[in-house]
Amino acid sequence: MIEGKITRISGPIVYADGLDGCGLYDVVHVGEKQLTGEIIRQNEGKATIQIYEDDTGMHIGEKVICNEMPLSLRLGPGLVGTIYDGIQRPLKTMYEEGGAFLVPGQRTEPLDTKKKWDFTAAETADGKTVTAGTPIAPGMQLGTVQETNSILHTIMVPPTIRGRVLKTFTGNGSYTVDDVIGTTELDEEIRMSQYWPLRKPRPFSEKLGVTEPLVTGLRVIDVFFPLSKGGTAAIPGGFGTGKTMTQHAIAKWCDADLIVYIGCGERGNEMTDVLSEFPKLIDPRTGRSLMERTILIANTSNMPVAAREVSLYSGITLAEYYRDMGMAVAIMADSTSRWAEALRELSGRMEEMPAEEGFPAYLPTRLAEFYERAGRINSLCHREGSVSVIGAVSPPGGDFSEPVTQHTKRFIRCFWALDRDLANARHYPAIGWIDSYSEYADEVKEWWDKLDPRWVKVRLEALDLLKNEQRLQQIVRLIGPDALPDEKRLILVVAEMIKNGFLQQDQFDPVDAHCVPEKQIQILMLIMNFYHRAAAVIKAGAPLVKITALTVRDEIVRLKSLVENDKLEKIKAIEGHLDDQMSGLEKMYRKVAAV
Repeated sequence: MIEGKITRISGPIVYADGLDGCGLYDVVHVGEKQLTGEIIRQNEGKATIQIYEDDTGMHIGEKVICNEMPLSLRLGPGLVGTIYDGIQRPLKTMYEEGGAFLVPGQRTEPLDTKKKWDFTAAETADGKTVTAGTPIAPGMQLGTVQETNSILHTIMVPPTIRGRVLKTFTGNGSYTVDDVIGTTELDEEIRMSQYWPLRKPRPFSEKLGVTEPLVTGLRVIDVFFPLSKGGTAAIPGGFGTGKTMTQHAIAKWCDADLIVYIGCGERGNEMTDVLSEFPKLIDPRTGRSLMERTILIANTSNMPVAAREVSLYSGITLAEYYRDMGMAVAIMADSTSRWAEALRELSGRMEEMPAEEGFPAYLPTRLAEFYERAGRINSLCHREGSVSVIGAVSPPGGDFSEPVTQHTKRFIRCFWALDRDLANARHYPAIGWIDSYSEYADEVKEWWDKLDPRWVKVRLEALDLLKNEQRLQQIVRLIGPDALPDEKRLILVVAEMIKNGFLQQDQFDPVDAHCVPEKQIQILMLIMNFYHRAAAVIKAGAPLVKITALTVRDEIVRLKSLVENDKLEKIKAIEGHLDDQMSGLEKMYRKVAAV
């Protein structure tokens, strides 16, 4: 180990001399309390260190000890269901050992080193069980562990292993995460757990196209602004517009195998809600607790600011580990604005030249490093997995022109803009259909075509109708709706049906909280069918008031909460009512026109 001494202190940034031989991003233990830090600059033995704990009382001249290894996460069975801080310290264990407040310098193992896991050796490609003498490769599956009832954990050969043949292998049995289960011909040890530097992306063999949507159960997302598995999305919105609630709904209902929820700099009460609610939420796919497929990283605004900066990298490293097992992982980052504010504070402490609004000039680079680690891949041993990233952005005052939102738009392909007016009107989710967009629509087209080929056409028609309605609303504000012809007023009526009967959902309604894609497309098709039939009836001479008086209009709006996901045949009955009532009106007014 290399020892140095503190020469200067500036909040969470510490300067030290005597660290020749240390590398960039190496872990150091600073001061008498042995606080965890990381070297973020190095020049001829003079190091700039970022401290991840409360450094109150530290003084110049205290020792700095370098571990000569980068800041890394411990990866193995026991991660799922655990609540960590930004540097992978389990908060529950720390609370049991040190009380309700974080104790500076407290060391806690990220995984339970005493618990034994039942390990089952895997089969090779030729159908034989892995044994001593089996050829291996980085990322190869050695066996499995039932981590939770929802997660089958794969024990893999670490990517850093250079040996190509197993010299020894213990086989089936019960082991702790510290136990060695095999060695290579180069005498490299393979344990039940492995370490990986959190700032370094995990390797894979091939990046794949993002062709399958991440089904969330929210109609405005799945139909209008879809996100692919392996894609990136941002949810920007001002205070109280529903960013956290939307992420909670996606975490509960989306078809990802694992959820990594990063509370990055949010208020303590919001993270408390997550910690108290998630264990009580029932996973709709398994009927068990949602925590059985969730990892939480809690780094609230009153915790050390430097650890907030590193928490995003911790979360995505955990996601990549499970991605390599062949899982679809979804990351909820709440919020990247607080993370950017941590960058700004640390940059100011280091006296760097600020860019726009005080943020560091490298803010876009850091955002790119985070979002570019998403994707759908073939792992080193050809298992398909994906990491989808959904980052909340909290622009001050809901101003989307501020730097974090603008730079984020450069690196994401799905933008779910939360609208203040919708939120104030209690319209949930408050994702606006004018400012939002998705560049994944073409990629997921083939998936939707197999489910329902009408998706492309009806999606574009509905979006065009909503945009036309916005333009007409400007006229209505000036001269009132009565000045518009009936065919234009019909657009206003149908747009309201789309908003109330399709886009708005009730998370407290057991039927409407989640909507399967088949039901989503059928409801929207029915609304657009109503529009086309009503336009034909108006052309035949019927007044709009006759159409709005039809009972089928209310039936369509209430469909979302009346028809359960497994009883879609009811929608066909409503289609019959629509056909009967519209046909009756059309025949009546065609006769009147003939007379």
